[in-house]
Amino acid sequence: MYPSVESGKATAEAAGGSSFDVTKQKDLQLLKPKAVGLVGVLFLTLTGAAPMTASLLNIPIVVGNGNGYGAPAAFLVATLILLLFSVGYAAMASKVSAVGGFYSFISHGLGRELGMAFGFCAVAAYAIFEPALAGGLSYFLNLKLNELFGINVPWAPLAVGMVVLISVLTYFEVQLSAALLGVALVAEVLILLFFDLGIFAHAGHGVAVSASALNPLAAFQGFAPDGKLLGGAAGIGLFFAFWSWVGFEMAPNYAEESVNPKKIVPISLYVSVICLGVFYTVTSWAVVSSYPDFHSLIEAAQNNSATFFFDPATKLLGPWVTSLMSYLVLTSSFACGMAFHNTAARYLYALGREGVFPKALARTHVVHKTPYVASIVQSAIAILVIAAFAIFIGSDNPQTDAYAGLFSLMALMGTILVLSAQAVVSLAVIVYFKNNHASEAGRWSTFVAPLLAFLSQAFALYLCATNMEFLGGGFAFADWIIPLDIAIFAVGLAGAFLIKTTNPAKFEKIGRLIYQGVPEGMLASAEHAAAAK
Repeated sequence: MYPSVESGKATAEAAGGSSFDVTKQKDLQLLKPKAVGLVGVLFLTLTGAAPMTASLLNIPIVVGNGNGYGAPAAFLVATLILLLFSVGYAAMASKVSAVGGFYSFISHGLGRELGMAFGFCAVAAYAIFEPALAGGLSYFLNLKLNELFGINVPWAPLAVGMVVLISVLTYFEVQLSAALLGVALVAEVLILLFFDLGIFAHAGHGVAVSASALNPLAAFQGFAPDGKLLGGAAGIGLFFAFWSWVGFEMAPNYAEESVNPKKIVPISLYVSVICLGVFYTVTSWAVVSSYPDFHSLIEAAQNNSATFFFDPATKLLGPWVTSLMSYLVLTSSFACGMAFHNTAARYLYALGREGVFPKALARTHVVHKTPYVASIVQSAIAILVIAAFAIFIGSDNPQTDAYAGLFSLMALMGTILVLSAQAVVSLAVIVYFKNNHASEAGRWSTFVAPLLAFLSQAFALYLCATNMEFLGGGFAFADWIIPLDIAIFAVGLAGAFLIKTTNPAKFEKIGRLIYQGVPEGMLASAEHAAAAK
């Protein structure tokens, strides 16, 4: 833990770096301290993973284009790899509490230059995840409106409407976001658990449950083409399994707003990975077991992915389950977009208060203590992305334009950025503990697990690069995804060197503003001032 520092002064670290306590910086507007506990942080992060949306959208791809019956094994292997990542990530979070997340951790471990470069990557990833989810929601909402009222509402206005509503809700205190996301999360988890239990209850009566689906070796096996059905590639299955977890890693971004972050954040990381891992593994196991044979399973996954869950739910559990799931995928997509919006806004806030981005982004609301300027800017970015896709990709067909286009392409682009940052964070953990906490260096949590996590996630990125033709869905934009991601990293890196040369004082604070906890006197004064208004 860092010792407290005086205003404007820094603590020296063994690595020759420095850190600055955010509570002792002059003219720095803070987020609301002690706003959420463990449950609140879990709601804010687990909804980013969006279990309902991830299950209905990703599992059909893992099954139909990846591992077939081995889909549960792909999720099991991804769980183990992300647990390895969480070991080092949690160890770092127990030492460094900062709203900057990846940005701050990499800066502390590998230097400010790489920290800022991956800070840009993180901002870009979470900024485009929100419009991606808006595209997914607009697709399902278009279908639902057509089903209920027989009207065909263009997808772009629906997507923009989601962004505007999220912008309004996130303007208020973070507790409101946590409460709304919590309700959505509980509802979607309960219905999917009911689906799982209902399917397994039919074992031996049209449902064949096989333990071989959990064999870890199946995660690295595809299947051969069969007539008009395409073959499956294990790399595709594993990559989409990883994509299903994106969101759990956001817990450190709420460190400055949580109670006792050095304990809550690590706990929330472990709980998130384990719960999501069990959930995805069991749900994928249930749905692959619900089909009578391999051919019908793959045919449904490849040709009828929109009803991949709905068909067995209707047949085995009743149409009311399907109807409820069709509504909850809307709330799940909305909640997921809201979670990503919150994280993107906090990255913008972090970079703004350190002078990398305009200082206006570091303003917090006088009453709600939310990063409202950064939130508004994030909404503008999301709307611009939606508009660009509507203009250049198309606005007439929700399935190809909103779902296959906006949702899939932006999700792919952002996932590559997040996986890259996670891999580098694992290296940052090793170096940080070697230089700053020598007595803890070289242990399982600070060396072995992070090293294995780095190698595993680098392998996942390799799988992505070698399957870009499929992942890109035939869109010309897909050819630009990796070059654009590299360009984002390069701009951040170049910006760091420019600041280092032109403004050394500003460079010192890049990724180094940490949260030591607000002194009780300061907290009481802030609460008294807020109550008086």
